[in-house]
Amino acid sequence: MEILERKKRIFLPENFELLSWEEVRPFYENLVNRELADKEALEKWFLDKSELESYLSENMAWRYIHMTCDTSDESYQKEYQFFVEEIQPHTATYGDQLNKKALDCPYLDELTDPGYAIMIRGMRKAVEIFREENIPLETQIQLKQTEYQAIIGGMTVEINGEEVTMPKAGTYLQSVNRVLRKEAWTKISERRFSEKDKLDGIFDELRSLRNQVATNAGFDNFRDYMFAAMGRFDYSPADCFDFHDAVEQAVVPLLDEMFAAKKEKLGAAVLKPWDAKADADKRPALRPFKNGEDLLDKTEICFDKIDPELSRYIRIMRNMKHFDVESRKGKAPGGYNYPLEEIGVPFIFMNATDSLRDLVTMVHEGGHAIHSFEVRDLPVNAFRNTTSEVAELASMSMELISMEHWDVFFKNEDDLKRAKIEHLEDILTVLPWIATVDKFQHWVYEHPLHTVEERNDAWDNIFKAFSDSITNWGGQEKFRTYTWQKQLHIFELPFYYIEYGMAQLGAIGVWRNYKKDPQKGLQGYLNALRLGYTATIGEIYEAADVKFDFSKENISELMAFVGEELNVLRNK
Repeated sequence: MEILERKKRIFLPENFELLSWEEVRPFYENLVNRELADKEALEKWFLDKSELESYLSENMAWRYIHMTCDTSDESYQKEYQFFVEEIQPHTATYGDQLNKKALDCPYLDELTDPGYAIMIRGMRKAVEIFREENIPLETQIQLKQTEYQAIIGGMTVEINGEEVTMPKAGTYLQSVNRVLRKEAWTKISERRFSEKDKLDGIFDELRSLRNQVATNAGFDNFRDYMFAAMGRFDYSPADCFDFHDAVEQAVVPLLDEMFAAKKEKLGAAVLKPWDAKADADKRPALRPFKNGEDLLDKTEICFDKIDPELSRYIRIMRNMKHFDVESRKGKAPGGYNYPLEEIGVPFIFMNATDSLRDLVTMVHEGGHAIHSFEVRDLPVNAFRNTTSEVAELASMSMELISMEHWDVFFKNEDDLKRAKIEHLEDILTVLPWIATVDKFQHWVYEHPLHTVEERNDAWDNIFKAFSDSITNWGGQEKFRTYTWQKQLHIFELPFYYIEYGMAQLGAIGVWRNYKKDPQKGLQGYLNALRLGYTATIGEIYEAADVKFDFSKENISELMAFVGEELNVLRNK
């Protein structure tokens, strides 16, 4: 049974344990006060800094993992809060000092590894926007975000006499029984709606805190601050607006065609929101696996058919118990792959029931996991911490590459064809949703003093612009107005969402390459991943032999390819 171990520590003691800030401070003081006499000393300094930061990153990771796996356990909440309140404020202050020390070093220009150039531009931007007075605000923001997790993680509804989690309730939306679909959709919507005022209050506080952070740092709004904080050197808000326009023009019309066909097949006089996930041919929902273990078994086999090394990664994670995949009451919502900086073996968290969506989530997070393994041996943590536009290219490409081997999950040829069609149609659905969420966030932070009513109106208008014109929301408008509250990124990861759209476009290109030549297409994918963050986004996409381009022309070309693939599948 293969289990990986972390590299031997050089700077920190092998048995180092974080109990308080006082255990950590001497190591930061060492880095702050150390003489950097030449290029070699500077390189050693960066390696020691990386070791310290990797240890703290992994320590924080496990606290977050434990908390999200069981939001009802107060001890996990307290352990997480301890790090946020007692450790992070100090590391933020010292981090700024270390950035300045490195940037002032006369030997900085002698570093030849291309990863340093990328890292240094990020350090310069971090120094530029750092403000001491923002540290307690960031702490407040992180703690406020956990309130959202606790509310969402505790939501359940009763269906067929059984109390079920929200992810489990969502599986009823694929039922062939329209009455049951409506019941499930209504109960889910009403449960969320019952918490709308609490969630509005949490978000209002987050918005105010974030706006203050931006103001303190000298920015006009939080959006502009976040573009700097997230290191968005390769595109601007104007490019995001171009993406929104391109999706509205090139993708939304395809949604209308798709939902018009669904309405006709269902024989529905009016297509309602609870019909969105129903099979147009009135077949029961696909069930690609039985339980969490079955999901992992089949994922191993699927990845083995792509490349045995990818399957090995999943086995290592299973051996090390780095999975928590099944939905249960008390788990935080969503799914994630959390990189563990010291050991280099990530942790995958999700809320699986037995749906196709869960399969897609598994291979998506599996793509992130592959990325973590592929950058594991890069020497400096900054080289391994890729920008989200690249991280999501890894995950979304794996969704489509793995789709070529979903026969592992679907032995029946008709089910396999149907699964592929549903996933490709989901891409047509998700791109407008990404544009909706991103455009909404631009509006929110461009209008930091908005009222709840103004926010609701803004969401409704943006939602309508990117939605199909077939679905009838009559009588359910109040629920539509609050659909933004189900998107955890708005609460927990502001402005981290358009990356999914950019990466989805790149992933379609990777998949197209893989279909033409599996060996060459996979190699390009892995070449891009192995760069970590040692090159620009455009250069990394180029290594995968795809474009970092979200113009209307490129989106239209890629949508045409998806349309062709759908036609082939539908006519088989």
